[in-house]
Amino acid sequence: MMRSLWIGGALAGAFALAALVSFVWTPWDPAAIDIAAKLRPPSATHWLGADHFGRDVFSMMMVGARVSIAVALVAVGIGMGLGVPLGLAAAAARGSLLDEAIMRGNDLVFAFPALLIAIMITAVFGPSAVNAIIAIGIFNVPVFARLARGGALALWQREFVLAARVAGKGRARISVEHVLPNLASLLIVQGTIQFSLGVLAEAGLSYVGLGAQPPTPSWGRMLAESQTMISFAPWLAIFPGLAIVLTVLGLNLMGDGLRDLLDPRVRRARA
Repeated sequence: MMRSLWIGGALAGAFALAALVSFVWTPWDPAAIDIAAKLRPPSATHWLGADHFGRDVFSMMMVGARVSIAVALVAVGIGMGLGVPLGLAAAAARGSLLDEAIMRGNDLVFAFPALLIAIMITAVFGPSAVNAIIAIGIFNVPVFARLARGGALALWQREFVLAARVAGKGRARISVEHVLPNLASLLIVQGTIQFSLGVLAEAGLSYVGLGAQPPTPSWGRMLAESQTMISFAPWLAIFPGLAIVLTVLGLNLMGDGLRDLLDPRVRRARA
């Protein structure tokens, strides 16, 4: 339990630290072009090599971490901020027209993957990191709405909620004061998992040109640009690919560790 949490936290924390440090320092200017260093392999000068424009790969990856984490974090915030209230409202109004409307709307949104939503958005507004955030955030809304509704429905049958209803509290107040706090651990774990999926989705959108646009570095676009040079400059694909894999792995391990830590039933089963 704790091993997964610590390993996942260390991996995710390393990339988060790189992203924070990139605001104040990078070994090289990630946008600086140096033709003399074109396709230079990893060395003491360029730690992870240089790309086809002579740009430092390590510096680009540090800024790319900032982009991936920012996009995923804001997208998860949008999904949680909209999805959780919708799920709580649907559970509080179980069986009503409101419940049906919310869940059928969630089904409709859930039918469109983040890539398709991004294509529709960029067809109107153009590709950018902001539109990638909106696309991933919209995709996250039904995930959190379903989770919140399912957990809340079980809690509405519990004695402490029935006692609150007997005390005269309204459904909205019960949802906020009694139901939501008891869903917090479940939402935190799911948020961690969606965060990892958000990093992966951002890389995928950038890979097809729908995410962050040049000159802003992005792990997905670095992979896309390196695919024609992988036979003679493999480091251009290996290092961004490893960054994506290790970040997603770290966040998933951290999510598993948090689930075990916060869920007493799992702790009892493993005891």
